[in-house]
Amino acid sequence: MNDAACLLCDGERAARQLNREVVWEDDLWRLSMSRRGFTTGFGYLEPKRHVPHVTDLDGEEAAAFGPVLARVASALKAAAGAELVYVYVFGGGIPHLHVHLGPHRDGDALSSAIIRGDFTYEPVPGGAQRIVSHDFPELAADEIEAVIERARGLLSDAG
Repeated sequence: MNDAACLLCDGERAARQLNREVVWEDDLWRLSMSRRGFTTGFGYLEPKRHVPHVTDLDGEEAAAFGPVLARVASALKAAAGAELVYVYVFGGGIPHLHVHLGPHRDGDALSSAIIRGDFTYEPVPGGAQRIVSHDFPELAADEIEAVIERARGLLSDAG
């Protein structure tokens, strides 16, 4: 079911109003690409059915999501000559699930930062980097552990 008030439920209207072009679709999913921006190849993957959040995907949409995401991200990576494709999902803005796909090349405008405010990177063993916020204090370990345990329980009960 679609929502007549939702811009993204009508892919062609969304393309016109958001300066995008629909480049691929199947029965469940649509990929559009931005006609402007700070990098080339930026795309938006969205379900055709009105789905506010990733948690609202139905069985068929959820089953297709991973393969479709891999297919379109690979195509954008190749088309843009990118090193990798960042995948962003934000919960605000337009209340229709849309996955932002940003083909990234060294030196372009995209960032892997996932927190706002002032931060620095701190090296960790194995070559990775940890983001350290200067604006937000680190949460208490027991608070974080409690959520980890709740998630573990919810997932083991659903399995």
